[in-house]
Amino acid sequence: MSHLLNIEEKPATPTPAGPSMAAFLALGFRPLYIAGASWAVISIALWIFAPQLLGQPLSLVAWHAHEMLWGFIITIAIGFLLTASATWTGFNPLQGRPLAVLCILWCIARLGFLFGGLTGFWIATAAELLFFLGAATALARVMIKGRSRRNYGLPALILALGIADCLFLMAALDGNYVLLMERFDLGLIGMAVVALLIARRVIPFFAMRMVQGLKIPMLTRSGHVQMVFSVLALLAGVLVQITGTPMTPGSGPHLLPLVMAGSLFVTGLISLGQLLYWKPQAVLHKPMLWILYLGYAFIGIGLLFAAWQFSNLFNPALLNGVLVRSATHVHLIGLAGFCILIIGMLTRTALGHLGRPLALDRSMLAGHWLMVAAAVLRLAALWPSAASIHLLHLAATAWILSLGLYLWRFVPMLIRPRPDKPAPVSMPKKAATVQPAQAR
Repeated sequence: MSHLLNIEEKPATPTPAGPSMAAFLALGFRPLYIAGASWAVISIALWIFAPQLLGQPLSLVAWHAHEMLWGFIITIAIGFLLTASATWTGFNPLQGRPLAVLCILWCIARLGFLFGGLTGFWIATAAELLFFLGAATALARVMIKGRSRRNYGLPALILALGIADCLFLMAALDGNYVLLMERFDLGLIGMAVVALLIARRVIPFFAMRMVQGLKIPMLTRSGHVQMVFSVLALLAGVLVQITGTPMTPGSGPHLLPLVMAGSLFVTGLISLGQLLYWKPQAVLHKPMLWILYLGYAFIGIGLLFAAWQFSNLFNPALLNGVLVRSATHVHLIGLAGFCILIIGMLTRTALGHLGRPLALDRSMLAGHWLMVAAAVLRLAALWPSAASIHLLHLAATAWILSLGLYLWRFVPMLIRPRPDKPAPVSMPKKAATVQPAQAR
């Protein structure tokens, strides 16, 4: 099991080192963690405080939804997978110039969707699809070369996220809001499949490494059932798109949305059940761990709310409609789930790979709490009231401060070589610099 889960390198005592392009492009997490976190700060600042700067052809809501899911959350996931797969297989999927090209494609997409108009939209779409294709191809190559059979599905999932991205963008171009949100949900569920798969493997591993004497079952069987139902929900969502089955609140129950809702309900229940088996009371004194547990819990809760909405079995006016608004499950899964999980993973995996002690300093801990505050405030803003706009602004401020603190603390480390290794002179295909982590 450890050879699948180790994604850090041997910690070492930090020593001064200058910035190095070779080190910066040595593993996927270095540029993509910086890119994703930076864009998360910029895009939220634009969306909340300067929406007048956002151009066409994407509407304001479409641009915000797209950049949060595909521009930030999925970008961080790809950065993680491009790094973890090097340890799983023994081969580095992307480094040096190929990794730089992938990052340039990502940048072209961000700028094109923001400033490019219709021409820029098509250039950005092409660049983004090439980004997903390049990442999936690199992952598939090392998975096959390293015979990492249990991870063969990950490149396919990355491609599926790219296809969902394309479908979302076409709906955004047409201006069809209902279709837009249905296709956004496809991307959200696809990302949930990836997040659950990764988190179910690494959270127990991290916990047992950091809490002496803690023993957690791997729950392989429940994990397989969880994956089956989450993929079934995704397939049902695709069939909804193909058949044109209505899913809007009040349209009444239909077979495919019911299958989708039931599958998400089972997936969410399994997630919450797994969390109990992971002995959450044992990690309450470890902020680096409880932040991961909390994010995983919100994903499970968000999936239950998504099942509630997609089933169309409940009164849309219930509790002022908050429980069946698409924004409710989107922010429970996307912000309270993915993003709380992300701030924990950004910190934990970067410290391990950068050879730093696995401990939070004050700025890192503050970043964790600020992300939790951003999630709570944003969820509170969903309830219609005079305070909603103020809660939204506070949530955005907490978000910007959280990821801003991460960048302030980690960018100097991410652009420098590991303190126990000189900057690499050449980039061999074999991921010789990726070593299993030592118990800590």
